[in-house]
Amino acid sequence: MAAATTAPREVITEHRKLPLDIPEGVAPTEFYNSPCNLRHLARENGLLRNNLGFLLYRKAIGHSNLFDASIIYDTSQHVLDPMGRPVRRDQLTREENIVFSRMTKVVLQYMLENYPDPREHLVFCGEASLDATWPLNKPGVPSIRMIHNHFMVFENELLKGATPADDDNPNLTDSGHNGLFLDYLSDVYLRFFEVLDLEVLQPLPSDSGRLAITGYPQGLPSWEIKGGAETLNDGRFWKEYDLILRGFLDFYRAFFALVSSEDTRIPASATFPEQIDNILLYNDDFHQAARMLRLQVIEDPTFANEIRWQPAYKQLIYR
Repeated sequence: MAAATTAPREVITEHRKLPLDIPEGVAPTEFYNSPCNLRHLARENGLLRNNLGFLLYRKAIGHSNLFDASIIYDTSQHVLDPMGRPVRRDQLTREENIVFSRMTKVVLQYMLENYPDPREHLVFCGEASLDATWPLNKPGVPSIRMIHNHFMVFENELLKGATPADDDNPNLTDSGHNGLFLDYLSDVYLRFFEVLDLEVLQPLPSDSGRLAITGYPQGLPSWEIKGGAETLNDGRFWKEYDLILRGFLDFYRAFFALVSSEDTRIPASATFPEQIDNILLYNDDFHQAARMLRLQVIEDPTFANEIRWQPAYKQLIYR
């Protein structure tokens, strides 16, 4: 029997009918983010809510029927504007961030205890975020637009037997940014993080962390958690996990400022201003990649319409 091809997979997961109908003229993502739907979600699917507003709930429309749940920072009943709600961990207070990290740890440890064999199950949790300037009805927008951790378990045999995904699927495509990153930016990105002197997160060679079935993360930077699952109990891990995010946000903003207006000013809110100045802004590949993207934006209106000028990211923990 031939070995399965390494490629992103399309998994069809049956689900029960949503108990609420989407009103005519309202896009699905607009409806999902309405205060009415989110109140209903908490009542029907909520498993746990704490006094800070974090809600653990099971997914009505999930990716996996084995295990599929999420934690959101549910501000929907006092911030009615979907575009005004916090969407990234760096927008949390220190207390909120610690609670969010501890909740994430508890659910992740539960999954690892119940699905202990990596040969049988793929386990991951992850945060997908878009800046609140990205329209609700754009492809690739998370259905719930809030600070949002997603927890899933898949059977590896199910993934192996699944159909390879269409290359043009809007939930996969990044408008070519991945290739641009791999060709021009991966080395300078890792140099940018060397100064952090991380203790429990260790950069991996691009093929070492790759999933054999799907190819994820397609060469994008990955870090190994030294000490494995036990390290989730160490506060240093969660601090370093946040540092990686803050460094990425600095990198993203510096790069797209160059693309947008050839702006080399360092934002006052930058976490690592010296690294932006000394490593990024003096790197030829960093400037070359920005020029290439800038020229494509000028020439191609479809490509320009897909640019996410404000930070967009997925940060995942997987086994």
